[in-house]
Amino acid sequence: MKPLDCNELVELVTAYLDGGLDPATRARFDLHLAECDGCENYLQQFDSTVRTVGRIDPGELDPQFRDRLLAAFREFQR
Repeated sequence: MKPLDCNELVELVTAYLDGGLDPATRARFDLHLAECDGCENYLQQFDSTVRTVGRIDPGELDPQFRDRLLAAFREFQR
């Protein structure tokens, strides 16, 4: 079984949190987490961010702020 590196783990975080990894990839992911404190911290921060953002009602955001935030996310994805 080929171990995951940190870059691969980052690419798989969303699928991991959604339960979408196949068993072999999940095992590789878990093994990497057990050995890499940096990725364990990244996973915890990412999970916390997703849960926090998920509680925000988009209707409560100022429309200009929402537009700036969406633009920043689009730029980040490039």
